[in-house]
Amino acid sequence: MEDSAALEERDEVGVGLRLREMRRAAHLRLKDVAALAHCSESMLSKIENGNVSPSINTLHRITRALGTSIGDLFAEPDAGAPFVLRQGRRPTLVSHPLRHGDGIVLESLTPFEIDGILQAQLHIVAPGGASDGLISHEGEEMGYVIDGSLELTVDDHRAVLGPGDSFFFSSKRPHGYRNAGDIEVRVVWVNSPPTY
Repeated sequence: MEDSAALEERDEVGVGLRLREMRRAAHLRLKDVAALAHCSESMLSKIENGNVSPSINTLHRITRALGTSIGDLFAEPDAGAPFVLRQGRRPTLVSHPLRHGDGIVLESLTPFEIDGILQAQLHIVAPGGASDGLISHEGEEMGYVIDGSLELTVDDHRAVLGPGDSFFFSSKRPHGYRNAGDIEVRVVWVNSPPTY
């Protein structure tokens, strides 16, 4: 049985990993979140690495900067099936000042504890919502449109995808997206590795 110090250390590492994953999912740098949360970049790095346990006030400021909540930070997989994240209990990221467009929500489909080679999210984009310009990074991406009309730009190519359409591309190619219609877009989006 673990002692209380070991449990506390494991919890600090878990919170740090979740915060780092949420920050990466939001395409934010350490200094971006530190500025929004009114803490030092060094302190945020220590929190993400599990070296420092943040106060409730600091944790609240960081999660608010990430467009999420402390409750979402501690969302757990289903206890009866630890490989399952139930609807309504998955961690989410919502709009924040550094993301362009209204109503972009990223809902994690893979648990933050997985130290693997892929990351999956449900992108929910309200009409008028868009990614913050074009980005590029290491890895590969693929997705499947569930609902709505997604305009996807990769390099200088633009395509409008509807329900049932899928896409794939190297993440090194500049890419971005927007809701091209008047209803909510829902896309299952998978990245490998989870380094964006």
